Amino acid sequence: MKLSILSGGAAAGVVQGLQGEFEKKYSCQIHANFSAVGAMRDLLLAGEPCDLVILTRAMVEGLMKGGQVIEDSLASLGIVRTGVAIKTGDPVPKIATREELFNAFSQAHGIYFPDPEKATAGIHVYNVLKQLGLEKVKEKELRIFPNGATAMAAMAASSESGLIGSTQVTEINITPGVQLIGMLPKEFELATDYCLGVCSAAQNPQLAFDFAKMLVGESAATLRQKIGFELN
Repeated sequence: MKLSILSGGAAAGVVQGLQGEFEKKYSCQIHANFSAVGAMRDLLLAGEPCDLVILTRAMVEGLMKGGQVIEDSLASLGIVRTGVAIKTGDPVPKIATREELFNAFSQAHGIYFPDPEKATAGIHVYNVLKQLGLEKVKEKELRIFPNGATAMAAMAASSESGLIGSTQVTEINITPGVQLIGMLPKEFELATDYCLGVCSAAQNPQLAFDFAKMLVGESAATLRQKIGFELN
């Protein structure tokens, strides 16, 4: 049996952390695609085979209304905040205030973040840059990737110094070579409720419900908190 999942990158650490245990218990294979939530929703709407989606609460609710997700299957994994990261071991800039964040972004040789059109964090980070008046000034330094995990991996692999990135904290925390230095300042903070839903056209709906139960259950609570989810 195969379980197909379309998920925002923020939940990758939880899915991958439980995948081996679930596959062994249910003698199945999990095929998960992680990227920007908007891109994942679009794939589902375009007919991509999918048993379980993990997106923002608003998106899953929209899919329920549209009939693509089974009514009452929605469940929350928790809240994820948008954080700021640097390469592990680099000097840590101050980011606690608007002025400090402005200075940190202004001095960066590269600013790494996800898709500003389809990724929750990417849309938000680009708006923050706009509010700081930096989206044009630092245009040549913007390093944009399909999702936060690929953005963080690219920053970690870069030979450049003086780099900074911003995405969901769960994507930062699971990426070797980068370190979370804090959340966006209060006036710019973003907290996103990531939820799952079982797809109406699921080929293995019971398997999807079983994995959903594991993902949001007490046994996975420690894992979710460890990588940056704030439990509701």
